[in-house]
Amino acid sequence: MTLQRDPERNEINHLRKVTDFSGKRVLEIGCGEGRMTWQYGKWTESTIAIDADHDSLRVAKVDRPYNLEEKVHLACVDSHDLPFSKEKFDIAILAWSL
Repeated sequence: MTLQRDPERNEINHLRKVTDFSGKRVLEIGCGEGRMTWQYGKWTESTIAIDADHDSLRVAKVDRPYNLEEKVHLACVDSHDLPFSKEKFDIAILAWSL
């Protein structure tokens, strides 16, 4: 599958029509290289973005904007075995993950 970019920002614009990220705790499953994460992360209280692909997460860590280092946390985790037993999230995102 060829990764397609979204230069018109249609994906985030539609997502923002149905979701208010302001001050929310977000779990993103399948964040890949952070393509979507960097677009909505600036509005959240905190974001945990996970992916099982080490290489994609390496790219995401390099590309992570400096102003998001404290609020967007990246982790290499398989979505079948989420390590969050007590954490609560306001929003869960699975963009292109299924």
